[in-house]
Amino acid sequence: PDHWQVICLCADWCGTCREWRPQLAQEAARHPNVRFSWVDIEDQADAMGDVDIETFPTLLIAQGARARFFGPVLPSTAAIGRLLESLRADERAGNPPAEAGPLLARLQAQGVQAL
Repeated sequence: PDHWQVICLCADWCGTCREWRPQLAQEAARHPNVRFSWVDIEDQADAMGDVDIETFPTLLIAQGARARFFGPVLPSTAAIGRLLESLRADERAGNPPAEAGPLLARLQAQGVQAL
């Protein structure tokens, strides 16, 4: 129930996203106890609902059913690793917007595939 998940929200048409995906896979290999997923926001439009992603890449990081972070990030594996570790180290860290929880629930219900 407390498993960690990093969901990268991107679009296939975005060059930055296409370049970032292999790096994200490398970061996933560094964190074997964390499930990393890739979501094309256009392919998962139903799950996205009214959530607008304006900047790519955008991450949704969750601990079980609890969203801990939701926002755009620099496409840097080091930055992602530091963000994940800081959230894991401090139970109180992370204050995502209200839309993050329902988005997480919809994505988890649809069975987002791991990288």
